[in-house]
Amino acid sequence: STPDTVWGHYGLTAEDARLGGLNAQMFNSFLDGTKSSIEMCAVSNATGLLAPDGLSFPPCSVDELPQVLRPQTEGGVLHHRGQVEVISSLQRDGSPVSRDLRWGVYVVFAGGSDYVERCFKEYGLVTDASGQYSALYKPFHLIGLELGISVASVGLRNEPTGTPIGFNADVVATAKRDLVAGEMLDGEGGYTVYGKVMPAEESMRIGGLPLGLAHKVKLANAIAAGQQVHWDDVEIDESQSAVAFRRSMERATAMFAGEVVGA
Repeated sequence: STPDTVWGHYGLTAEDARLGGLNAQMFNSFLDGTKSSIEMCAVSNATGLLAPDGLSFPPCSVDELPQVLRPQTEGGVLHHRGQVEVISSLQRDGSPVSRDLRWGVYVVFAGGSDYVERCFKEYGLVTDASGQYSALYKPFHLIGLELGISVASVGLRNEPTGTPIGFNADVVATAKRDLVAGEMLDGEGGYTVYGKVMPAEESMRIGGLPLGLAHKVKLANAIAAGQQVHWDDVEIDESQSAVAFRRSMERATAMFAGEVVGA
């Protein structure tokens, strides 16, 4: 999908989008995996749940959540416990998933004790085959209507909906196609790059360019499709406040990691 072809995926015409004041590049970021990566990065940094090296988007219905979203060692798709992931409402062949959660939100959790697992069964919760994992979900996400609650919570009770507790995950610009030196990156939902969530430690190790800084930046090197863009691959103004802040955060993170390793 590109900003030129995005509206067909939503069952809209270009005129529908114009009348609704819809932004093609923003809506394209919902399809190319960028928005999901950004959201899961935020969840990871606010909760301590870890990020995989890229989301896998497993097809999954509401009834399959506890069966699919468990560690690979226990028959699921997750690399490990305590991980963020996003499910798909389409099967790999493009057919629809029955009872999908395209517009919903969910959380999968483990009982942690025999007593809690018995409660799962006694209260009729859907579980995996072992009875150890269950899930909660809402089939809707009201977005703007829920935003007011978050604003009021911060303003009246000083309680944020979520705030970072650490630098656990990052979203790195990744080439959508073969890119040549001299091309201008166009950021989230554009024609050149998408965002890939990964552990912050890995992002720091490879010197990955944050997706949020990959807008109106010229490439200095060619990048093959599917490869991450690095700081060294772009010509970027280091004096920009956002760039300077990010660089400062990276230095602080590296310094802290060095202190922990040397402790």
